Amino acid sequence: MNNQKCSTLFLKLRGRRRIIRCIYVVGFMDLFGVSMILPLLSHHVKALGASPTVAGIVGSTYGILQLFSSTVVGSWSDVVGRRYSLLACLLLSGLGYGLLGMSTSIALFVLARIPVGLFKHSLSICRALLSDLVSESERPLVMGHFNAASSVGFILGPVVGGYLTEHEGGFYTSSFTCAAIFLINAGLVWMLPWSETLTDRSETNCSNNTSKGCHDNYCNKSVHNGSHASSHHPVLTEPDSRAPGKHRLRWREMSLLQPAWRQLSSVGSKIHMVASSDMWDLFLVRLLMAIAIMLYYSNFSLAMEERFSLKPKMTGYLISYSSTLGALAGFLVGPVTQLYKNNMPALLLHSTVLTCSLIFLYAAAPSVWQVLLTSTFFAISTTIGRTCITDLELQRGGVQASGTLIGAGQSVTAVGRVLAPLLSGLAQEFSPCGPPSLGVLLALAAVGLLLIRIPKWDGRGMTKTAKL
Repeated sequence: MNNQKCSTLFLKLRGRRRIIRCIYVVGFMDLFGVSMILPLLSHHVKALGASPTVAGIVGSTYGILQLFSSTVVGSWSDVVGRRYSLLACLLLSGLGYGLLGMSTSIALFVLARIPVGLFKHSLSICRALLSDLVSESERPLVMGHFNAASSVGFILGPVVGGYLTEHEGGFYTSSFTCAAIFLINAGLVWMLPWSETLTDRSETNCSNNTSKGCHDNYCNKSVHNGSHASSHHPVLTEPDSRAPGKHRLRWREMSLLQPAWRQLSSVGSKIHMVASSDMWDLFLVRLLMAIAIMLYYSNFSLAMEERFSLKPKMTGYLISYSSTLGALAGFLVGPVTQLYKNNMPALLLHSTVLTCSLIFLYAAAPSVWQVLLTSTFFAISTTIGRTCITDLELQRGGVQASGTLIGAGQSVTAVGRVLAPLLSGLAQEFSPCGPPSLGVLLALAAVGLLLIRIPKWDGRGMTKTAKL
């Protein structure tokens, strides 16, 4: 009997592995489609007759919508489940890109950007789903692979988009192709073996009562990490009276068809829990480092031309080289976290120190070769740092609110996208090295904050306050 139950769990684990591989494909195709048209947006809006000021305002619409919708949509995925929220985001984003392919006026262009700005959170929901499906020790490895797959799509997309643009009506062809990619992604998500990831009370009992019959810890992992694999049976936690300070699983039916007021109430409750939690330090570190990294890239082409008389073509090669390394660095996240024995606070501190040092070396670089060297390690350190801080947010907040936490992190990054161009413009008034120099100061502030706050976390990066 024990072997039969464990065999069922192993089959469901295999189903989850298939979902994980499919989510990698979804992440790759998502950024592949987006990056096809992203470099073309500014040219298209100007071709529609927009002035530089109007083009700037229109371009900021997407960022502003993302700023306010990231946390809400992430929390909504916690409430109704990953499957239906991911499908909704993919379909509505596909609708937005389809409208973009029909935009023959500025008004229609803005209208097309609204559903994309509100619902283009498919990657965040994919990350939340991956965190639900794997154990805490596996999470950095899986997140690193997902980021690598997505980055490869972001590198290849502009090549295809540039080729299509050379033909008549190329922008519209690229937009419709991107919309088709999102529809294909939605079909792939719909066909995933969600039923194989269902977990119920009897299987939970199996993991507790028959663990001696399961000679592999996958049995326990399979039960514990199936929390949001199905939108019908998400798992929440509540205090366990039998073990003070611990949490036990609490099951509750969730459905996309539940009343809208109940969904809104649940979303508001989760956002309130995140807002009132003691995680301001991690979010502040994320904000400081996001701005510092954006300042590094903000005037990169212009700085290379003014400092080293480097032609735009060579600068493009250098940026492509750095982007490729960043994609490949996703495969290093797992081995590096194992080297640190999953001590994520220490890894985050060291990656932040390394990033700060590399920004300083870039700002003070006397030659292009030193810029090439700093770009090599900068791509690796930033990739590891992003994965590390996301993992720490999930550790400290709890996987039962992973969508809300990842969405909140994206909102913080969106704030950085709003602030970075303004700070970069002010810093460039003084020197071409002004933006990275300001980035060094912000990164030093992040390092100082980590040195102060890390001793307040325990060895696993979790506060001693209750989880969300």
